Amino acid sequence: MTITITQLYQLLSKKLNQETAEALTTYISEYVTENVKEEVDTKVKTLATKEDLVQTKLDLIKWLVSLFVTLALMIIGLYLK
Repeated sequence: MTITITQLYQLLSKKLNQETAEALTTYISEYVTENVKEEVDTKVKTLATKEDLVQTKLDLIKWLVSLFVTLALMIIGLYLK
């Protein structure tokens, strides 16, 4: 169930006076906006870019090729012994 700030204000103004309801909804709105902005900023900082993914892929290819060459040389060395 989602509730908008306007709906929250209307519900609170029925139970409390309008000034208190307005103060509470303003505080909640600002608090949520601030926390969401911080959360988005944190996630954007840790997000991988396409360049990061390409570099990681190239590093993996280099390691796999070097491992394959090493294993091939080891097998050839054992075969010729």
